[in-house]
Amino acid sequence: MPRSLHGGRHELGQNFLTHRPTLGRILTLVRQTPGSILELGAGDGALTRGLAGLGRPLTALEIDEHRARRLQAALPTVTVRAADALRHPLDADVVVGNIPFHLTTPILRRLLASRTWHHAVLLTQWEVARKRAGIGGGTMLTAQLAPWFEFGLEGRVPSWGFAPQPAVDGGLLTISRREDPLVAASDRRRYEAFVGAAFTARGSGLPAIIARAASTSPSRARAALHAAGAAGCRLPRELRAQHWAGLWRELGRAR
Repeated sequence: MPRSLHGGRHELGQNFLTHRPTLGRILTLVRQTPGSILELGAGDGALTRGLAGLGRPLTALEIDEHRARRLQAALPTVTVRAADALRHPLDADVVVGNIPFHLTTPILRRLLASRTWHHAVLLTQWEVARKRAGIGGGTMLTAQLAPWFEFGLEGRVPSWGFAPQPAVDGGLLTISRREDPLVAASDRRRYEAFVGAAFTARGSGLPAIIARAASTSPSRARAALHAAGAAGCRLPRELRAQHWAGLWRELGRAR
């Protein structure tokens, strides 16, 4: 196949999914969602063919113009675009794809800043999927996003399930936009700043950390943790989405 204008496989970060159980799992997850579908990084269409079989409006993005042209010829019922996932509008109900590992962070940032989609099923590096899903403790970024999004880990994909084989395993990450956010959208920036302060504040014990982050007293922070159902937590990474939202409500007067 001719070289793309955007570079070869290494420049494009293309590791095509060949692991059939994962292809089937992705289709099952997408089947459980409603509406139109946007696939990021369609490649040679291993996943696109299954998505097309769902009988829903489907747009497939592929940055390699030669692969995009071949895929369009093979799947005439699918809208195939030779386009960059970092630039094309995320204008579908469901976003799905095997994300180039080196572009995981910018694609996730763009996705989570968009207000158009409702569900996402993404194949990323294992550690990224694990962290976003809060396995082993929450991260600051996940805690900042949790009032508006729900994250799930749907499986680990061995590195040999890709061709060519990458250096690390993949992880199947699901993201759903909450129909009823736990924190008002108008509070988002202040809430994110509060969570950021909590993850970076010093203190002996969680009440002291929350007190410093919220500029309040340790006794009030302790009472807020109890009211939020987080009295048994010792560190910010142990707090769940409902805990953070409860703290935000309880400490409103202190703010």
